[in-house]
Amino acid sequence: MNFELKQLSLASLHQQKTEILLVLIDDNHLASSHEPQSAIEQAVSRALQKAHLEPKAGKTLTLWNVPGVKANPVILAHCGLGTAKQVRQAVTAAAKEAKTAIPECKHLSLYLPSIAQERVPSAMQALSESLYVYTTTKPSAKSASLATAVLCVEPLFKGSLDQTALQEAFDEGKARVLGMNFTKEWSNRPSNHATPTHLGQAAKTLTSYKKIDVQVLGPKEVAKLGMGSFMSVAQGSNEPLRFIVMHYKGAADKSPPVVLIGKGITFDTGGISLKPGAGMDEMKFDMCGAATVLGVFKSLGELSPKINVIGLIPACENMPDGKSIKPGDVVTSMSGQTIEILNTDAEGRLILCDALTYARRFKPSLVLDMATLTGACIIALGHLRSGLFTPNDELAQALLAAGERTLDPCWRLPLDEEYAEGLKSNFADTANIGDRSAGSITAAKFLERFTQGLNWAHLDIAGTAWKSSGPGKGATARPLPMVLSFLIDQAKQSKPTLPAPKAHASQGSKKAPQSLSSKKLGKTTAKR
Repeated sequence: MNFELKQLSLASLHQQKTEILLVLIDDNHLASSHEPQSAIEQAVSRALQKAHLEPKAGKTLTLWNVPGVKANPVILAHCGLGTAKQVRQAVTAAAKEAKTAIPECKHLSLYLPSIAQERVPSAMQALSESLYVYTTTKPSAKSASLATAVLCVEPLFKGSLDQTALQEAFDEGKARVLGMNFTKEWSNRPSNHATPTHLGQAAKTLTSYKKIDVQVLGPKEVAKLGMGSFMSVAQGSNEPLRFIVMHYKGAADKSPPVVLIGKGITFDTGGISLKPGAGMDEMKFDMCGAATVLGVFKSLGELSPKINVIGLIPACENMPDGKSIKPGDVVTSMSGQTIEILNTDAEGRLILCDALTYARRFKPSLVLDMATLTGACIIALGHLRSGLFTPNDELAQALLAAGERTLDPCWRLPLDEEYAEGLKSNFADTANIGDRSAGSITAAKFLERFTQGLNWAHLDIAGTAWKSSGPGKGATARPLPMVLSFLIDQAKQSKPTLPAPKAHASQGSKKAPQSLSSKKLGKTTAKR
């Protein structure tokens, strides 16, 4: 979908050449004493006076053959006070009506009243999400795609959003939508169309943006790095692993980067600890964290914020095979810490821990990993909020604020040291799981062992990265809106505002990451 921005008053909307016109109406129209003049204004006035359009966010009214209006139909949608949530409700409802009215619509216009101008990114996202159609392995769905959407906003006046801010909001919305669609594309693909090799190729396409460089490391390079934990998960699959390293260079070289890490299990059977068969098709979504990092980089390429970002994606399959890791096996991570594998279905943390260790070489300002990590997080938070874990209060507040702002909320969960007790092992430095209690927290505590000296946060997106049923079944592209908004905020900071990290007691192993040899932290050759 191609978005365009146009300043056009409600009184002039009848001139807009478009197939369908979506018009958002807010509470100001009820109190307005302005005498309606144009065809659109008169139609809105009649709809409100005769109560055909209920004054409640998300309520719609479809008008056909409005005299003097080029578009047909005109769909009115109420957005209440114009909050981000209300705008999303209104746009989503109007878009649903539009799909019913003209299923193969190619050109649509959406009008936002002045009260909703600050909600431009939210409106664009809601429209894109409502009209999104997956087509890669379903060619019959291609005819339903929308070619152009014109965002019409009231001409700016004194005291309103200024021209620069409006353009920035539009640019952010466009970049967010493009990134989310890229994330959905790779999340929704079946695993035979989204292998680790395919993900590496997808990352390579992002080098079309001049500020993005990509390296794709294969099994030999990963072995030289000593990523024994990551390699142990991949060894039961015929598909070779890939470790994807992406660089977005938007600031000076000396500016420390933000590192994003995405879990890239392209299909998860559970390995020897085999999952139940029901619903196993959804385990193609176990790489939604990786797909989110890909999408964020596409958004960064479009938006060009002044920040340096590194993206790390450990990608592999988790399969049952004669070569697979077994419960009770002990593997050695890149950090030097040994791990007892008590459950091969707790594999995500095994690939993430080596990526966290690798992230140190960049001397990052902060590290943020995102992963469909635990079913326990779904039990705790359902499908509304992602789980947030970090020992850094300021980093937590910044991520929470970005999530609320973008309607992509998270919720902070504790990291008390006592939760790590269940990870103790008689045969290795740590076990990969504890007991059934507080499973999402113990998973985060496992990851925390590999973050000493880092400003680190972990997002468990198991409950928010995809929907399991209904017409909307598929990837949501969360938490891309939150992460992108957070990065934009960081780019606007003149200097780092996050405090230096503190050492965590759970990371006191004699084989802690800081003891890594310089050889392991050296550069590697990219796989071509």
